Amino acid sequence: MSMARRTPRGMLAAATATVALFSLAGPATAQSAAPEQPSATAPGAGVTPPQGRIFMVNPVQATGDQSLTDGKDADSAVPAAAYALAALRNLDAGGGLQGRWASVRSDTGPSAKVAEAAGYTRHDDRFEQVMAYFWVNEAQEYLQSLGFGTELPGANDRVQPVRINQWGADNSFFTDKKDEIRFGKGGVDDAEDAEVVVHEYGHAVHEAQVPGFGTSPEAGAIGEAFGDYLAVAVGEHADARYGWPRRTDVGCVGDWDSTGYTATAPHCLRRIDGSKVYADRVGEVHADGEIWSRALFDIRGALGARTADRIIVNAQFGFAPGTSFADAARTTIATAERMYGAAAAQQVRAAFAARQIPGV
Repeated sequence: MSMARRTPRGMLAAATATVALFSLAGPATAQSAAPEQPSATAPGAGVTPPQGRIFMVNPVQATGDQSLTDGKDADSAVPAAAYALAALRNLDAGGGLQGRWASVRSDTGPSAKVAEAAGYTRHDDRFEQVMAYFWVNEAQEYLQSLGFGTELPGANDRVQPVRINQWGADNSFFTDKKDEIRFGKGGVDDAEDAEVVVHEYGHAVHEAQVPGFGTSPEAGAIGEAFGDYLAVAVGEHADARYGWPRRTDVGCVGDWDSTGYTATAPHCLRRIDGSKVYADRVGEVHADGEIWSRALFDIRGALGARTADRIIVNAQFGFAPGTSFADAARTTIATAERMYGAAAAQQVRAAFAARQIPGV
């Protein structure tokens, strides 16, 4: 499918989007919903920022319980152990979820207030606004930690507009018409899963690096793959940074959001550790993206997270909007050699060769 500019790019293909309206469960107190939760505070922070209640990536990852279901947004459907109190960093002084790297607003309900953010739980749609703010900020902080915006060019180092929509459309997407991320509702509300949030942020990163990126089927697949890969990378980094548990395998993307679409465990929207090769392309960007994301995952395994991610993200500045797998692979190999030398480049080449991408 062609991914033309200004076409929304989301976790689910448009053909699978559904509409659902759910009644919300009655309120639960913050104390009863999630007592004695771990805290996510920036190491070495001088001033303690305000806190918000979030999921530690998502409830399935945090608990390992593959039987969890949405339960129509009921607090009782998710155990307290899935939550953490998290520092909401880089906020401005306005009292809402607007800051240096993210600006979150609701299309269909009241806006979250920073002063109340530690008390929201999933029955309250404002919880999703807090999730969106925290994880967009976390993703940009991760990129900053890799040197993007300092020694390397910035990668979407700006305020990212985010809109939470509760009308019932079960799809989330980034639209480059407004450079905006939108999160939908239905089954598990999309912003309840950090991997969905960061996946969509990955599209925003690509658009910031290469305006109009995704104008060919293979470029569209690379966009979906990078979104999946970045979601896993940021989640892993947060787990290590804050000491959170991960009780599912790392290759599974969207463990929580996918519970509404998959009948068997483990529940995954897609995987980044699959066995697809170039000949397995079917012309659908999400499916074909699993070829590219596996190559990125193998680069990470060979070079380590920091080195791999610096190469992967930096290489994307050199992609054409309608790049092919072959051209993007060659650009990534050349970036690895320029940054880290021939040995690193050979590891990157091997990862793409294992996916049988031509010309590498």
